[in-house]
Amino acid sequence: MNPDEHPRTQDPLRPDPAPKAATIYDVAALAGVSASTVSRALSKPGRVAFSTAERIREAAETLGYRSEHIKRTAQQTSRIIALIVSDIANPAYFDMIAGAEEAAAQRGYTLLLANAQESEAKEREALDRAIPLVDGLILASPRMSDAALRMVAKRKATVVMNRTVRGVSSVIPDNRRGMEQAVSHLKERGYRSILFLSGPEASWAGGMRWRGAMDAAHDLGIPIHRTPSISPNLAGGASAVALWRERRCEAVIAYNDLMALGFMQGLRAEGFRVPDDVAVVGFDNALGCSLIQPRLTTVESPLHMLGATAAQNVIALRKGATPTADQPIMLPSRLVVREST
Repeated sequence: MNPDEHPRTQDPLRPDPAPKAATIYDVAALAGVSASTVSRALSKPGRVAFSTAERIREAAETLGYRSEHIKRTAQQTSRIIALIVSDIANPAYFDMIAGAEEAAAQRGYTLLLANAQESEAKEREALDRAIPLVDGLILASPRMSDAALRMVAKRKATVVMNRTVRGVSSVIPDNRRGMEQAVSHLKERGYRSILFLSGPEASWAGGMRWRGAMDAAHDLGIPIHRTPSISPNLAGGASAVALWRERRCEAVIAYNDLMALGFMQGLRAEGFRVPDDVAVVGFDNALGCSLIQPRLTTVESPLHMLGATAAQNVIALRKGATPTADQPIMLPSRLVVREST
């Protein structure tokens, strides 16, 4: 070997060369899509399927990829909050929407409203369109899975209403306490059996209301039964009359007020009287409960306060507040007694 030739060695004082920055092609390869799809997902998420956009976002985070669009967007603010409700035809959402809009307006924000029509697919579509345009999201009674909601919360400041999701900030009414009051009231009035009209199968609130009613009935020694899942509207409530006739329980507690009102209409059409033949209790104390005859006994949720609290919190999150993701904000419920019991 020539004495002037020596094997090359790394200078211990020289730092290692900086790793090569990830490119859009690296993200595409990891996510299993084309580079053009990555570009659309990062610049216009509404044009890419939700699941694909999430896979691309995860790949970008894994590789440390930050496009110029993402950098610019992170610094921009639209002062718009999106509120996505599961069914805008349900009057219970009217006060929630009003509360959220008032709280947002007081802080200089505009509320963007979307209706998911009790459809998880439509809920995802609304999110895809809203996320590039807004500073934060409020999801009222969402039907998407917990995992999907956690992914949404990683992309935008997010607050969930009427449901708890581990890792996501939420605002809920005290479903259990409201149902305890309803069952206790029915027992005090002498009713000895209860039928619970179940709401949508994917409804977290429906599950909590059933559990609260079931536990209270067990503690008080009152037999309680539940129906299969029923559409949470007037037609669904009316259809439940046939299910009630099979059991003839002395009292009925409905998942929400719309079902309770539909049930009462169906009873009247078949010649039954409330509360002489069966007592009826609703949930929410939404618009219309005190306008029918007999007026509906119902568990009152603080609907306006739910909306306002959700808006206040999502704006605070957008401004950097620390989320209370594992400590849902619980607002009080109370029983409003009227003639239907």
